[in-house]
Amino acid sequence: MTLKIRSGTVPSIISSSLCRRLPLVGALCMLSFGLTNLTPSLSSSSFKTPWSGFSRQLSSVKGIHSGSGGMEGNSNTVPSIVVYVTVPTKEAGKKLAESIVTGKLAACVNRVPGVESVYQWEGKIQTDSEELLIIKTRESLLEPLKEHVKANHEYDVPEVIAMPITGGSLQYLEWLKNSTRD
Repeated sequence: MTLKIRSGTVPSIISSSLCRRLPLVGALCMLSFGLTNLTPSLSSSSFKTPWSGFSRQLSSVKGIHSGSGGMEGNSNTVPSIVVYVTVPTKEAGKKLAESIVTGKLAACVNRVPGVESVYQWEGKIQTDSEELLIIKTRESLLEPLKEHVKANHEYDVPEVIAMPITGGSLQYLEWLKNSTRD
């Protein structure tokens, strides 16, 4: 059996668990790269993509800010980031997530179970099942957050990767500001 797609076929060896994870992978890619990195500049290129008008449409929706200058001009929000941290177990994820939110180092921590990480460590390829923490916080709290993760993490070298939030729901970004320490 093969799956038909626009540009051809995909062998049936694609597992159902991979198909279930594709929306998560897509969401993480969008968080990681952002729409502005995926689309060419509308003003400098005649190349059109299916999402070419998305940025314009998004900015016209009430309460949504996108693109450069969207958040900086609003005094009710602060420059914000999403931080990825992986942990070895569900229990470690719960403990670290709760300590981060309790300490007001972040407004929210999403815990994503079942992440499989493949990496090189001490000259060998490793594969581990982990939990991913997706942490939403102020940009100004990155250093204290990194220190907290390092002090409370089981790994010698914990993953702490930050990406800017370049737009989003104004109400959510205001809540993020009000739910974290200055």
